[in-house]
Amino acid sequence: MKKAILSVTNDLVSDQRLNRTAITLSKCGYKVLLVGRKLPDSINYIGDFEFVRLNLLFKKGPLFYAEYNLRLFCLLFFRKADLFYANDLDSLPANFLASSFHGNLLIYDSHEYFTGVPELNNRKFVSSIWKNMEKFLLPRIKYKITVSNSVANQYYCDYKVNMQVIRNLPFKQLNFKKADLNLEGKKVVVYQGALNIHRGIEHVIKAFKYLENFVFIVVGNGDIEKELKDLSINEGVSDKIIFTGKIHFFELPEYTNLADVGISLEEDTNLNYRFALPNKLFDYIQAEVPVLVSELPEMASLVRKYGVGEVCVNRSPKEIASQIREIANNRERYLLKLKEAANELCWENESKKLIDLISSFSEQSKVQQ
Repeated sequence: MKKAILSVTNDLVSDQRLNRTAITLSKCGYKVLLVGRKLPDSINYIGDFEFVRLNLLFKKGPLFYAEYNLRLFCLLFFRKADLFYANDLDSLPANFLASSFHGNLLIYDSHEYFTGVPELNNRKFVSSIWKNMEKFLLPRIKYKITVSNSVANQYYCDYKVNMQVIRNLPFKQLNFKKADLNLEGKKVVVYQGALNIHRGIEHVIKAFKYLENFVFIVVGNGDIEKELKDLSINEGVSDKIIFTGKIHFFELPEYTNLADVGISLEEDTNLNYRFALPNKLFDYIQAEVPVLVSELPEMASLVRKYGVGEVCVNRSPKEIASQIREIANNRERYLLKLKEAANELCWENESKKLIDLISSFSEQSKVQQ
């Protein structure tokens, strides 16, 4: 049986794209091994695949990336496989070196415009290191995919490389089970994803001063979790905000299904957010939850094309509250469009691109033999 090793720097628990990719590779005849890392707040990984989580000495910064790639290279070198699958730039060096040694296939999956993330804003030296790494590696990799047309276009502008677009679409949702949070009589707003800067979560918390009988469920964890909790207290709305912390991606739909409105209000502070077409947007659609999104090219275009929600016109707390209220009180207006979009925007359709890619190099391998 052919073997594939998929590697990523997170702890595997919340990476939906990784899990979907693993399922697709398994259906294509690969035995899959997932490689991530163990974090201080990691919860148990629940999945159908063999996995390894590296317990690293360094948790962040240059030494973390160096240690992770060294450990990953050793694992890849000695385990061997027919296919190495690198998720994001921070796992690519080890995959590239190992695949060069073994002469096996390598797929690079860029989940975002990595060098445009907010953590690299105003860090020219660090950003230049990652950019130079991309400049060297990407033209040398045959099979490259990413998550949106805007990201693919930017990579072409940067390095004249072609990236195939495979979007972050969820599987069709057949079970609309809801988490038991005793929210009867309340309208529910949900944000799901990393709690990082410039994602618009602060604006929504402030908007809750103007929303009665509403609850805001914040699903996930991240760098600014404490600041967001403090803000909810300072704004006097902590009784309206529920922070779930990190949950497994298998549990995520139970919280999404509670919602009347889904939020994706990333700010236009970096190219990564500008080009974003995030998991959560498609998760909301699959759960038939209308959305409020930023006026950013990919998200706004999709919402307007399918008629599944509204674009945020003003980031003042009062205006955000007004739009949330309008969407929640008129949810039925969007339901038919949501059902149509959910039927189209699913992994069952999108994964055909990945299957075709895998089939193409399988056929090439047969010809070479």
